[in-house]
Amino acid sequence: MKKSLIALAFGTLGLGIAEFVMMGILPDVAKDLGISIPTAGHFISAYALGVCVGAPVLTLARKYPLKHILLVLVTLIMIGNICAAMAPNYWVLLIARFISGLPHGAYFGVGSIVAERLADKGKGSEAVSIMIAGMTIANLFGVPLGTSLSTMLSWRVTFLLVGIWGIVILYYIWRWVPHVEGLEDTGFKGQFRFLKTPAPWLILGATALGNGGVFCWYSYINPMLTNVSGFSAESITPLMILAGFGMVMGNLISGRLSDRYTPGKVGTAAQALICIMLLLIFFLSPYKWAAALLMCLCTAGLFAVSSPEQILIIRVSKGGEMLGAACVQVAFNLGNAIGAYAGGLAVNEGYRYPALTGVPFALIGFTLFLIFYKKYQAKY
Repeated sequence: MKKSLIALAFGTLGLGIAEFVMMGILPDVAKDLGISIPTAGHFISAYALGVCVGAPVLTLARKYPLKHILLVLVTLIMIGNICAAMAPNYWVLLIARFISGLPHGAYFGVGSIVAERLADKGKGSEAVSIMIAGMTIANLFGVPLGTSLSTMLSWRVTFLLVGIWGIVILYYIWRWVPHVEGLEDTGFKGQFRFLKTPAPWLILGATALGNGGVFCWYSYINPMLTNVSGFSAESITPLMILAGFGMVMGNLISGRLSDRYTPGKVGTAAQALICIMLLLIFFLSPYKWAAALLMCLCTAGLFAVSSPEQILIIRVSKGGEMLGAACVQVAFNLGNAIGAYAGGLAVNEGYRYPALTGVPFALIGFTLFLIFYKKYQAKY
């Protein structure tokens, strides 16, 4: 495995912890700052807003070498998380979370392009999946570690750890990632020209709605496992590690299969798997073994679509590759927000129903992926 890809994965590991750990430490943050848990939920939204704002801002950096852009983005990761660790009140932490989110989509966008360019011939999808692997490992180890540190010491230690990890990322990107030529400058308007064709919209729609379907269920997985499946509260941490394991395996297997077959075929198959898993979760979640197995398979599907989406958007966004690759992360976060909201509406019917609510979202995501595969995959 190339050291350069490991360095890029270090970055997505830090971003993964910064994004997802807030969900686990929300009560600690709320208590320390003297605010309600729903108000503390604004810190999750602020990060997502930063992701959405950071992606189009990336077009302003189009003339610079890709490695230099990565180093600036990692510096922003460090600043945002260190500021979060030292935040004295609600407003400072809100701003710090927004800053932390700014480099997220941009890093994935630039990192995906660099990973594909550094890959051996015919290994582009696998290279991108290695970069994304940091995000899945964050869910496997980083988020549980951050949650434990918050409980034992302070939630501030968790963000400080991410900030310090930024120094490690900065060093290894500087040391291991070679100089990569910047993209051809197509002008400001040229960055958006690819959006005039249907292909990128199909990918972005599949990303938003496919992920939205999963997050209808995954946002409320804790109460489902305890209230429906009958797991104890103490079992949740190992179960979340199992879910993280599914993410890691789904991502790595998908990257390899995408190079062997096509990203469109693998992404379509993974999205179909998600539809089936969500439906089975609704019916079989009262059984412990089934709930645990289906959870692992569904989270595997969630990240099995990630590298195909990331590689395909680069290929269909000629002239605006950085913006396109960053927009996938915007779509991902938009899907998370929509899914969590829609799943919340279904919770009143019972904790199984968010999974059922996610099925139509996932089905539309599958349909969009299938249309892309049938009409456009041969061109890319």
